[in-house]
Amino acid sequence: MSTVNPQPLWLPDPERVAQAQVTKFQAWAAEHHGAPADGGYEALHRWSVDELDTFWKAVTEWFDVRFSTPYARVLGDRSMPGAQWFPGASLNYAEHALRAAAARADEPALLCVDETHEPSPVTWAELRRQVGSLAAELRARGVRPGDRVSGYLPNIPQAVVAFLATAAVGGVWTSCAPDFGARSVLDRFQQVEPVVLFTVDGYRYGGKEHDRRDVVAELRRELPTLRDVVHIPLLGTETPEGAVAWSALTGADVEPVFEQVPFDHPLWVLYSSGTTGLPKAIVQSQGGILVEHLKQLGLHCDLGSEDRFFWYTSTGWMMWNFLVSGLLTGTTIVLYDGSPGFPDTGAQWRVAERTGATLYGTSAAYVMACRKADVHPARDFDLSKVACVATTGSPLPPDGFRWLHDEVRDDLWIASVSGGTDVCSCFAGAVPTLPVYVGELQAPSLGTDLQSWDPSGKPLVDEVGELVVTNPMPSMPIHFWNDPDGSRYHDSYFSTYPGVWRHGDWITVTSRGSVVIHGRSDSTLNRQGVRMGSADIYEAVERIPEIKESLVIGIEQPDGGYWMPLFVHLAPGATLDEALLDRVRRTIREQLSPRHVPDEIIEVPGIPHTLTGKRIEVPVKRLLQGTPLEKAVNPGSIDNLDLLHFYEDLARKRA
Repeated sequence: MSTVNPQPLWLPDPERVAQAQVTKFQAWAAEHHGAPADGGYEALHRWSVDELDTFWKAVTEWFDVRFSTPYARVLGDRSMPGAQWFPGASLNYAEHALRAAAARADEPALLCVDETHEPSPVTWAELRRQVGSLAAELRARGVRPGDRVSGYLPNIPQAVVAFLATAAVGGVWTSCAPDFGARSVLDRFQQVEPVVLFTVDGYRYGGKEHDRRDVVAELRRELPTLRDVVHIPLLGTETPEGAVAWSALTGADVEPVFEQVPFDHPLWVLYSSGTTGLPKAIVQSQGGILVEHLKQLGLHCDLGSEDRFFWYTSTGWMMWNFLVSGLLTGTTIVLYDGSPGFPDTGAQWRVAERTGATLYGTSAAYVMACRKADVHPARDFDLSKVACVATTGSPLPPDGFRWLHDEVRDDLWIASVSGGTDVCSCFAGAVPTLPVYVGELQAPSLGTDLQSWDPSGKPLVDEVGELVVTNPMPSMPIHFWNDPDGSRYHDSYFSTYPGVWRHGDWITVTSRGSVVIHGRSDSTLNRQGVRMGSADIYEAVERIPEIKESLVIGIEQPDGGYWMPLFVHLAPGATLDEALLDRVRRTIREQLSPRHVPDEIIEVPGIPHTLTGKRIEVPVKRLLQGTPLEKAVNPGSIDNLDLLHFYEDLARKRA
């Protein structure tokens, strides 16, 4: 593995290394907590997992976490699941998120951008005032610590205010994006029984207005626990009967009151993609998210008060929660509400330019779409302030690294990161002081003992294995909602290797300490005993201009055989003739191996995704194995259900 990319694509210059927060943290932790002063990031990481308690204590001191009651110790029970962090401590997440308002009242906390691409600021003082007003109103309406508050909202400032006000009163936030249909939202919100619903009348996307009042009416009917519905007139409609206007709750000038809650008090509920069965309702804690995100954003992303942090996301994806946590480091966050590619594919680069983003995060899919559409970011936009482009959602292919390097800037820090909704953080990714190698994540995150294991639990280096984390992380779920005995939580991560988190990804940890992600292990291709990641095949095939997108599935046959079809969605005007079939096979054989060549190449009308944009491999595999549609997939979690009928019909024909 190490010989694949002998030369790094990027090396941080000595000044950047010296100025990085993680460098300063290491020197300070060496002086105060016995961390290694030498040996750079690798030595710091080893210390952070060997001395887990000391490391997290150091993080809370470095970022000046305000405990209103002190903790008895850093880590009580450290077994997984069920590790207890900072028992005895109390604090409030929202208090920390609004701390910068004291020193920077008139500077922007939020830069809000819609499809006109004109940024409008919300100052720290105004954000704090609105949160104070709304928190007081929530309390007056009976919202108590532990009550659930839900948002059916796009990525707009009102969503940030509603979330922070909920956290301020000790409520539990949960949100869905307004492109989710009623069934998808109810599959999520009905599980947690919210008492308040913040909602818009509709949203704008791709240059069009989408009225969502009918969906909102259905949510109100089907959520019997709601006591209040708050109407945000994004499209300018009147407040419906029985609802309360947003403006009526946010007009007062009230200093926010922050409920001091236990460290492990629930902060929010996130949801798994729910491609099979109901989405898992994942509960994370105020304290756990606070310290994990301070570490991730302050040390790994190197964000501070001079930065502007833009990540393209919606409120239905964990990256929205991660983006809002940029406030914890005093960073100005950019909220973009609109299509990622409107009015043209280069839209996100225009937003990065106009907001002066210093860290710009997007999906690997968007980077590859820009490459295919012949977008030239550096030529067409002033991106001089962008120090880092980060990607997640799926592995960034090697071509994506090279394209960013060539088309944005050759001195660009490219951070491909990987984590999950399950921890609302990264297991591996950005380190400002390390080199970047093509196709590789820079290193495992601090405090995260990330390893690659074989089936017997033996660690592997330079070989593909299961992604495992052998020590607890503060942001691991405190529990799943409605999982009283913890069995669903246990079975999701801890049933393969007892006491060790197994995430469900194939990875390689290289001998130089970097990480390569190969795709999901539960949909892994396993041909003649050789395990292959689907991401490798997508990367090779989707370089072919005629192929818009692809999906590869490996299916064990009843007779012991193995069938591996490749489904291709063609670009407009392309035809799947013998010449193209031959080119696809030859590309895979030459760039990967003869073993990777599919048994069949089948044209499809489109590739189905989850609502957060991930290709759905496992449900398609189940359909092709003959599982009925209603059992193979949760229909509310798919972007285009009609596409699944093709695979259903194919299974019937094959049977």
